[in-house]
Amino acid sequence: MTTWNLDKAHSEIEFKVRHMMISNVKGFFQDFNISMSGDPEDITTASIRIAIASASINTKNEQRDQHLRSADFFDSSSYPEITFDSTDIKKESDESYAITGNLNIKGNVHPLVFSVEFGGIATDPWGNKKVGFAFSGKLNRGDFGLTWNAAVEAGGVMVGDEVKISGDIQFILS
Repeated sequence: MTTWNLDKAHSEIEFKVRHMMISNVKGFFQDFNISMSGDPEDITTASIRIAIASASINTKNEQRDQHLRSADFFDSSSYPEITFDSTDIKKESDESYAITGNLNIKGNVHPLVFSVEFGGIATDPWGNKKVGFAFSGKLNRGDFGLTWNAAVEAGGVMVGDEVKISGDIQFILS
């Protein structure tokens, strides 16, 4: 069994959601960890746990970020961590996988499937063996208790229900 150490300097988790029904707001989480173990030659054997500090949300707007940390959304003081634990990994092609797991936001746990692209394995100039992935998925924020919204004058609502999640992750194999 190989341990996969997250290379935080080359990894990111991002999201986007419709705003006022006319555009998207994008953001990212600054503080997260991903633990992964398994055979790098057979990713379907891996066990994956993602832990995200909910207070590390960053949309490049401090007022909005404070609102997102409040009880209206993530309630970061009561629920400091968002987690994902894999339950199944299926190989779909040579470079693509479907990773199913349980996502926990504010104590609300629901299954979620991520599409994952295997980027490859390479050795960096310092002799470190690295592996890379890109992933994407989507969720309905209401399923996780993130239900705050406001009507907008032109019709519709301030925040869309669907949240798209994506990321690029790099690990150092040890």
